[in-house]
Parts: sequence; C-alpha cells; structure tokens
Amino acid sequence: MVFYQEQVLPRLINLALGGKAFHRIRNRVASGLSGRVLEVGFGSGLNVGHYPSDVDRVLAVDPAIVGRRLAARRVNESPIPVEYVGLDGQILPVDSSSIDCVLVTWSMCTIPDLASALREMHRVLRPEGELHFVEHGLSPEPDVARWQHRLTPLQSTIFGGCHLNRPIERLVIDAGFTMDRIDTYYMKGPKAMGYMYEGVAIKDLP
Repeated sequence: MVFYQEQVLPRLINLALGGKAFHRIRNRVASGLSGRVLEVGFGSGLNVGHYPSDVDRVLAVDPAIVGRRLAARRVNESPIPVEYVGLDGQILPVDSSSIDCVLVTWSMCTIPDLASALREMHRVLRPEGELHFVEHGLSPEPDVARWQHRLTPLQSTIFGGCHLNRPIERLVIDAGFTMDRIDTYYMKGPKAMGYMYEGVAIKDLP
C-alpha cells in the first residue's frame, strides 16, 4: 500500500486531473493571482502553465516526492520561479502575512486536518490577500450527499485520503475568510464525485 500511495497514486492523479476540462478550470482559478503565491498541493505542477504574468514567485507545498519528479519539466520551463518550501499544508514554513495569494486546486479533499490547514493559509496571507481554490465536496442534494458519505471511506482508501463529503465553503469561512466569489456546479460524470466549489476568498483587514 505504501508503494501504491507513494509511487502509483501521484501518477494516476497527474493523468486524471490533466484533461482539458480540468485545465479550463485551472485557468479560471489562477486568474487574478499576483505577487508572491503559495500553492498548497502543488503535485505534478499542473497549474504551472496557468500562472498569470503578474505572479513573481511560487512557493510550493506538497508531500509527494514523485510529484516533484513529474513536475520537473513544467517547473524548469516556467518563466515564473517555483521554490519548494514544505511537505505539509497543515504546518506551513512561511512567515505570517508574507503571501499575496494562496492557490489550492483539488487538494483540500486529502489534507487530514483541513481546518488547521485553512487557518495556516489565513495566517500566511497578508491582509486583503486572496485564497483561490477549486475543490470537490459535499453536494446540497440529500440523495447525492448520502452517497458521498457512503463512498468516502472507500474513496479515502483508494485515493490517498480523499474525502467526497467536505463542506468546502463553510470550512473556508470558518477559517476566517470572507467569500468574495463562489461558484458551485457538477462536472460531467458521477454526481457523488463531481460537485465542485470554485471561488476566491479574502483575508480581511485586521
């Protein structure tokens, strides 16, 4: 199982989340990023080609060493420098109020203590800094949500701790953010796996 989690799963995720539909979403979510950006769940670097020119530097956090190898070509070809700074989104080795934007794409589902990780993202952002995110999560439809609760234990086992049933919008707000924009929708495919939260949240002025 360790071999699967460390060697196979990062490659599967690179393939599964690398399609055209996902790249269109990545482009929307990355729009408006600027300055010093922290990307939590950097993975194989699928967002690299979507960074706007206003981004000065990206600090990358991800536990998957294989992901770094998969990302190497994208990182090397990027005009925007990328620096790996940590492995754990729950403990960010970054100074408070030192980041202009945080970017998270399809990674909130796997962080064991997402509430702690979101509080860390809030801590490192400067006042009025932005959290740009997209994540699958809990559907408002009761029938779909019931299936999400049923399937999450299996999903978590197969896909590295991935949860289908996290109420992403509420968790972001509970971490101290103000929601600036939020869009929810189903992607093509099984509803239980495809309910998306896409948005931008703001760290308020003190």
